[in-house]
Formats: sequence, structure tokens, C-alpha cells
Amino acid sequence: MAHRAFLNVWIRIHYLSRNQLGYGMSKERVVLAMSGGVDSSVAAVLLQQQGYEVIGLFMRSGEASASACSLPPSGLLPVIERKSHKQGCCSAADAADAQRVADLLDIPFHALNFRDSFDQIKSYFADEYLKGRTPNPCVMCNVWLKFGRLWEFAQQVGASRIATGHYARIIQDEFGQTRLMRGADLSKDQSYVLFGIRPDILSKILFPVGHQTKAEIREIAAQANLRVAGKPDSQEICFIPDNDYRGFLRRYRDVSDTSGNFVDPQGKILGQHSGFEQFTIGQRRGLGIALGEPRFVIKIDAESRNVTLGTAEELGSSSLVAARTNWLSAPTSEVFSCTAQIRSMHRAAAAYAQVDADGTLHLRFCESQSGVAPGQAVVLYDSLERVICGAWIEDSHSPRAEALAMVDSHAC
Repeated sequence: MAHRAFLNVWIRIHYLSRNQLGYGMSKERVVLAMSGGVDSSVAAVLLQQQGYEVIGLFMRSGEASASACSLPPSGLLPVIERKSHKQGCCSAADAADAQRVADLLDIPFHALNFRDSFDQIKSYFADEYLKGRTPNPCVMCNVWLKFGRLWEFAQQVGASRIATGHYARIIQDEFGQTRLMRGADLSKDQSYVLFGIRPDILSKILFPVGHQTKAEIREIAAQANLRVAGKPDSQEICFIPDNDYRGFLRRYRDVSDTSGNFVDPQGKILGQHSGFEQFTIGQRRGLGIALGEPRFVIKIDAESRNVTLGTAEELGSSSLVAARTNWLSAPTSEVFSCTAQIRSMHRAAAAYAQVDADGTLHLRFCESQSGVAPGQAVVLYDSLERVICGAWIEDSHSPRAEALAMVDSHAC
């Protein structure tokens, strides 16, 4: 804590002195989260081209990368060869890549340890799985870290904006309201994981790559002589690079016996499993049980430790209820039509919804959707692909939402 306090003071004095001496006064200052990937690296190039004074910030996850990411006396990170085609987002190699891009562009660069925030995300991830829910750590990372701590750092260094390499767009609508929209490259769109951004800082955020396709971003990187031009996209959760969720849970939590029964929707026992936390809603492969025809995980009960298996039809849901709605448009208590996305790779489906005063969201799909999972987010869009709001799914069925069909039947 003493080290962090000293660092905060040094940062404030350093950038205050730069302002007093006249540095950067003609440019708007922006702090860019640099992950070492091609997207955030090209974001730095684009921001410079647009006339911003850019400060790069690499967010270290904690002790696992602390020694590898510590700066040697030269102040430069060593060049680290990557021997795997897979790429996490918090490795020492990523820090080195981010440092090299900052050096090439001649922009200030800071690598700070955000272990406490990452620990919070890890705890959330473990707790949700052990409740039989399906967590979404990328959304929580954006809420707590990338658009929480990043904005705090920006204020410390006198920056008026923050930026990331996400594929999304921010616009001013016809009423002058700042709105979050899908990225131009719909195959890479990341607006779903950004729904939790605080609305009061939305106007302070820049997404420089959101107006381009991935192919265009790689071409810009090549033209700028960035070594990361062909770097693979991150595929894993950064704190679980081996993709072994169950192993992480057993290392991170003192997990007792979580074995139980596979059951059908009527409660009939079909077999046994070794731990409910290894399953997710919609899962078909790797169940460890043969039933003669495809079966999917349709429910996980942490209390009884039962994992319910059903048919593809039984996996479907025509409604849901969600909590803790975050509005990125003007809130309303009326029933409204929308398209609803229930996971990052889901194609948004036509629906209508209503949100109570306490933030509870009731949603009815026009057509049944597969794999509605408690713990995941549901994000609602209008006809122009602007984010209306998002919330956290609590149940895959809602009698209240089913009744909405009679209130606003024209929505489909």
C-alpha cells in the first residue's frame, strides 16, 4: 500500500509538472489500456493520428506475472519469444509487446499491478461456479478494472478521456445522448461485454478500432511496422490460461465434495457426476454419461448437487428474468421491443421487455432460445444496434415475462 501511495504521488507530480512546463497543453490527453495485442496497439496509432496525447497503461494481474513484468535497470522489458499459438491477455510476453509499441510510438508507458482487482474478479468467478451459475469474468473485468481503475488512473494524470481496443462504437444520438453501439465488424463486436460501463463515464471513452474491421486493423498494424500485426487474438480467460476451470476452482477455493446425480427434468436419476461445477448450461460434450441420444445440461442445482439433463427442446426458453439492470439509454418502465443477446457468441433475438423500478428485467423472446444461463448477462439493443441496457440473468423462465406477450404482442 505504501508503494502504491508513493507511485500515485509520483504520477501526479510528474504529469502536473509536464503541464506546468507546457507539455501536452495543446492536445487532449487520453489514457489507453494497452494489452500487448494488435487491437490496443493500433488504437495507440489511431489516437496519435487523431491528435491525442497518449499515455499507455498495462494492467498486471498480480504475483504470477510480477517478476516477469518487473522493469530491469534499463527500464525496458526484455524481448520474450512466444512458442505457443495460443495467447493469453496478461502474460509477460504481452507486457513486452505493449512496451515495444509504446517505445516505437514514443508515448509514456506504465505497467501497474492491479492484483486486488484481479483477485476480486477471480473470487467472483469461483463463487458463481460454486453456486451453479455461469459467470462472465470479461464483463466484470470491464466494470471493475478496465473502466473503473483505468478512469481513476486517468484522473490522476490529468487525462480527460480513456480508451481501449474494443470493437464497439460510441456516438451522439439525435437527442444529444451518448450511446454505445455495436462495432462496425459484427464478427468481432464486443458491445455485449461493455454493457456494464457506468453511464456517467460513457462520454469519456474512446474506441478507436470500433469503426474498422479486424482485417483493416491488422493492415494498419503492418503499415505502422508493429510486430504484433499478426499476433493471435486472446482465446482464454487470462487467469486460466490452460482453460482448466475445475483445476482453477480447486486451487483457488477449498472445494469439498461436489459430486451428485444426473437427473432428468422429472427428477429421475440417470447416473452420477464427480462435481457440478464442471458443467455449464447448454453443455452436451464431456458429460461422462451415455444415454443413447443427445442430452444437454438444462439446470444446475448447487444445493442438491443435481445436474439436470434434457433434450434440445427442453433446453429452450421463451422468457427470462434478470437483475441489476444497467441503463445506457433513457430508462423506461414501459414495455419495449428490442433484440436480446444472452451470451457473447449468441445472435441477438427479437424480444420485448419491461424493467421494474428495482432494476429487475422481465423479457419474453419471440422465438424460444437455447442455453439461457443464470449468471450470464442479457444485453438489449434497439433497431439501430444501440445498447439499451443489460442485466444479469437470474432464471431462464419468467411467468411475469410470459404475460408481456398480451401487453405488446406486435413486437414480433
